[in-house]
Amino acid sequence: MLSETKLKVLKEITSGFSREEAIWASGYLAGLAGTSAALTELPPRQSDNAAPVKKITLVYGTETGNSKKLATELAGIAKKKGIQVKLGDLSQYKPKDLAKEEYFFLVISTQGEGEPPILAKKFYEYIHENELNLSNIKFGVLALGDSTYPQFCKTGEDVDSRFEVLGAQRIIPLKRCDIDYEDDAHRWLEHIFEVVQNAVVSSSPAAAPKAAAGRKKYRGKIAAIINLNDITSDKETYHIEVESEEPIAYRPGDALGIIPFNPKSVVDEIIALTGIAAEKQIQTSKYTGSAEELLRRNLNISYLLKTTVAQYAQITGHDIPETRLSLLDLLRIYPVKNAEEFEEVIKVLTIQAPRLYSVSSSPEAHGDSEIHITVAKSEFFINDKKQKGLCSGFLSEFKEEEEIEFYIQEAKHFKLPETGKDVIMIGPGTGVAPFRSFLWERDALGAEGRNWLFFGDRNFVSDFIYQSEFQDFLKTGALTNLDLAFSRDSAEKIYVQHRLQQKASEVFQWLEGGASLYVCGTKDPMSKDVEETLLGIIQHEGKRSEEEAKNYLEELELSGRYAKDVY
Repeated sequence: MLSETKLKVLKEITSGFSREEAIWASGYLAGLAGTSAALTELPPRQSDNAAPVKKITLVYGTETGNSKKLATELAGIAKKKGIQVKLGDLSQYKPKDLAKEEYFFLVISTQGEGEPPILAKKFYEYIHENELNLSNIKFGVLALGDSTYPQFCKTGEDVDSRFEVLGAQRIIPLKRCDIDYEDDAHRWLEHIFEVVQNAVVSSSPAAAPKAAAGRKKYRGKIAAIINLNDITSDKETYHIEVESEEPIAYRPGDALGIIPFNPKSVVDEIIALTGIAAEKQIQTSKYTGSAEELLRRNLNISYLLKTTVAQYAQITGHDIPETRLSLLDLLRIYPVKNAEEFEEVIKVLTIQAPRLYSVSSSPEAHGDSEIHITVAKSEFFINDKKQKGLCSGFLSEFKEEEEIEFYIQEAKHFKLPETGKDVIMIGPGTGVAPFRSFLWERDALGAEGRNWLFFGDRNFVSDFIYQSEFQDFLKTGALTNLDLAFSRDSAEKIYVQHRLQQKASEVFQWLEGGASLYVCGTKDPMSKDVEETLLGIIQHEGKRSEEEAKNYLEELELSGRYAKDVY
C-alpha cells in the first residue's frame, strides 16, 4: 500500500491522464514491480509466437564433408530456436520439389577450378540447364571455399545468381566463407532467424500469394546502335537503343534479357557435316521445329556442358575425354555416323540460355517506350582462330529498324535508395551501364542526394564511354564527383581501386553519412580488388580491426547499402 503522501502525489499526477496515458502508466508500474499483472484495460498484444514458426529447407552440397557438418550444426541451432528445418543432401534432393519450397537455403562448397562438389553436380546442372519458375522461393546461399584458389566460392556464386535469374527472391545476401567459416556461418544463420521471424510477424492471412506470372516478353526495333569507342581503340562497345510500341516495365538496376541466335554460318556447316535435312522436323524436350530452326534459335551449340559431351559420346560410341567443346568442333573431331544419329544428338542438346545486360537508360528520363543497354563485343582466340562472344556478336551485328525480342529481369538487390540519400558508384568499362541509368533517373527526379562515380578503362581518348554525358552531369551538379582511372595512359597502371584509395577519407565520410555503395563489372579481379580496398579504407579511416572492417561491410550489405552486380 502507498503512504497517504505518495497516494496524494500519484492522484495529482494521474488526474489529467487520458485513457491511453493511463494504460501506459499502469504497464510501466507493473514492469517496475517485476510482475505480469493482467492489465484489463490494455488491448490484447499479439504474441511474437502467435503465428506458427515458418518451416525452412536447408540443403548442402559437399565433397569433403565440411558443408554437411556445418549444415547439420546450423539445423540443430535453428531447431532449438523453434524453427522447423528440413535438412537435405543435394545428392538426394529431388529438383522437382523446388516447386513446393518457400524458404530455401543452401550451404555449398567449391572444388578444384570452380567446380561444384561431385555429389551436387546433378542439382547444379539441373538448375542451369532448365528454364524453371522459382518465383515461389525465398532463398539464401552460404558459399564455402578456399581463398588461395582463384575460383573462390564460385559454385555458391553461380547458384545464387542462377536462382535470381529463375525468379527466386534473395532475402539474405550471398555469404562467402573462407576455410575459417564458423563465425561467418553463425552470423548468416542469425540473419535467417531475423528475416524469417519478421516475415511471420508481418504476414497477414488476407495477403494471399500472387499467382506466378510467366515471363513477359517484349518485341522492339533497334532505334540506334553506336560504337562508343574511338576508331583508335582495340575494343568495340555498343550503345543500343530499343523502342517498343507497348510500355516497358522496368526500373534502374534491372537487366534486359536476350536469347541470342547461333551464327547462321556455323549452323550451315553443322548441317553440311552431318547430312541432316535442314527442314527435318524434330521434337526435343522443350521445342519442336526443323533441324535448322532448333540449331539456330533454340539450342546451345557454342560451348557444350561436360554432361552433354558425355551423352554425345554415348550416342556416337566415341571414347571422348571429359571436356567442353562447341558442337561444331565435336563433330569435326568425333563425327556422327549418319543423319539419324545426329538427330539423337540434337535431342540431348541443352536449351539456349538467355544473356543479361544491365539497363543503361531511365524510365523517368527516357520514357517507358524505349530502353538502352551497353554491350562490349567479346572477341578471343581458340587455336589461333578469332572467335566472337555469342550474344555480344549477335547484338553488335544488328541494324537500325531490325526487330528484337527481349524480357526484363528484375534486380531485387540492386536498386536506388531514397532520393535524399548519397550514392557511390564504382563501374569500370561496361560496368558503368547501370550507373548511367542511376544518374539519368536521379537527375530526372531532382534527387537531393549526392552522386559519386568511379569509372575506368584503358585509354582516356579512345575508351571514355559516355564522356560528354558525364561531363554534362558534372556541370549541372547531378554528378557531384567523378574519379577516372585509365590503365594504359601511364607507365604505372591505374585502376578504380587506386582512385578509391586516394579518396579514402572522403569515401569513408560518405559511408558514415549513410551513402549507398554500388559495384558493377567483372568479378575477378575488379570486384575483389575493390572490396579489398574498401576493407582497407574502413579499417584505416574507421580505426577498426580487420574483423571489424569485414563486419562493417557485411552490415552495409545486409542493410541494402552495399550491392554488387558482377560477372
